[in-house]
Amino acid sequence: MTRTLADVIARLEQAYPVGLAESWDAVGLVCGDPDEPAERVLVCVDVTDAVVDEAVATGAQLVLAHHPLLMRGVTGVGADTPKGRIVHRLIRSGCGLYSAHTNADKARPGVSDALADAIGLVDTVPLNAEPSQTLDKWVVMVPEGNVDQVSEAMFAAGAGAIGDYRDCRWGVVGTGQFLPVGGASPAIGGVGELTRVDEERMEMVAPRRIRSDVFAALAGAHPYEEPAFDVFEQAAVDSGLGLGRIGRLPVPMRLDEFVAHVDASLPTAAWPVRGAGDPAGMIETVAVCGGAGDSLVSAASRAGVDAYVTGDLRHHVVDEARRDGAPALIDAGHWSTEYPWCAQAAALLTDFGCETNVFAPPTDPFGVVARRPL
Repeated sequence: MTRTLADVIARLEQAYPVGLAESWDAVGLVCGDPDEPAERVLVCVDVTDAVVDEAVATGAQLVLAHHPLLMRGVTGVGADTPKGRIVHRLIRSGCGLYSAHTNADKARPGVSDALADAIGLVDTVPLNAEPSQTLDKWVVMVPEGNVDQVSEAMFAAGAGAIGDYRDCRWGVVGTGQFLPVGGASPAIGGVGELTRVDEERMEMVAPRRIRSDVFAALAGAHPYEEPAFDVFEQAAVDSGLGLGRIGRLPVPMRLDEFVAHVDASLPTAAWPVRGAGDPAGMIETVAVCGGAGDSLVSAASRAGVDAYVTGDLRHHVVDEARRDGAPALIDAGHWSTEYPWCAQAAALLTDFGCETNVFAPPTDPFGVVARRPL
């Protein structure tokens, strides 16, 4: 079966939902025809000329990148510009370009899961959890004989979905009572007659954003002209998604040993891993965030971890955080902490039936480092 670009995008957006991306981000399809085949894929962190060289040489039909090529607004992609040159080369070679950025950061498994796995963390949870989807809980009183009719209508409107489960409902039977008065047109009983009916108290959840659709379905399918129902807004709770991960090392180690362990566990960049903290301090609980993660230093401090591993840590951020009791801080580089995701994404698409490769050479722009004589 030929995998089209549209098929691959659907699989990627199932794993890395676009809705998870930050509002400022630019994720998704940059170029490419969704109806064309996309059976050969090259995965990378950054879209560089060298990446395009390999894509063209290997006949790749899609480049899947973590970093968006067109992050900031552009007014054109002329081939006489660096980014435009890349877009034109990809289009000429019949190769699409798709980016999964902050949506892949927050997904599970995602970028930080790949980083946590690389350094051997276990029992991971989000460092900065996303709130779960805001839900309503619907409670509807329905005559026993009409329960399936009403519930099926509400399900069709989008209610009753919990994770990977659909058509979820709960019910208990009781007795409903009503007295129709002048102007009423009761489906059961008559005007002026006190009526008791065996009814099911039916409960299900639905996203808050579709409240009007669910109500319309309920009202249209319910036999009563005045259905009895309640809608409760559920409190927000943390989901299993979000930026960063917290886990623990199976065997604690000293900070100096841990820094060396991180350096040995991640792909080699031109410059080494560096750490801030007591070299003899013991490290067991660890927070990680792939890429530039100094915005989560405070979250790592609140979590009470022993160390936080990320990239692009700035001097003043580290200095001030350490003065304020932050955990040991380890800067392992932007590219190095995101690169493990490439293998994760490649495995995802390989399992989907694509021939997938990872661009191996470092795309960290800092490729020249001074070496002091020993």
